[in-house]
Amino acid sequence: MTTLVLVHVIISLIAIVAGVIVMFGLLGSRAMPGLTAIFLVLTILTNATGFVIPPLVTEKLLPSHIIGGLSLVLLAIACIALYAMQLKGAWRPVYVVTAMVSLYLNVFVLVIQSFLKVPALQALAPAVPPNPPSGPVFAVVQGIVLVFFAVVIIGAWRRFRPVTFA
Repeated sequence: MTTLVLVHVIISLIAIVAGVIVMFGLLGSRAMPGLTAIFLVLTILTNATGFVIPPLVTEKLLPSHIIGGLSLVLLAIACIALYAMQLKGAWRPVYVVTAMVSLYLNVFVLVIQSFLKVPALQALAPAVPPNPPSGPVFAVVQGIVLVFFAVVIIGAWRRFRPVTFA
């Protein structure tokens, strides 16, 4: 399972980096079709691979699995809005919101996992298994991430008006 977890983490990090670049492209009304496809495919893959990592396979459903399921639903809607509906009419903001909320959820889980796995962050917000990290430092970091994404999603909603996506 160690190899699977490593592959999952690498896919997740590449998906997040691609998503952040796409996010700034949306703010600049740049379509970036190739990078967007990479972001969407890798984000779908990271959510899907998260389901085969224990303990879900062996024991129980975790909050990260629920977030992954929600993200997969959002990504399906984003793909429909982008590829089937070609961002026409209301599908443009639907795409922006669903794609960027799925990116936010990936970053949300990244922050949690960072506080669980990075010793320096563990010291700032210790977790008592099976509970996730908590405390003021963790709350402030997640709050900053949430506010950042809320501002960016609103900005992308207003600014993203590509001439063509293809």
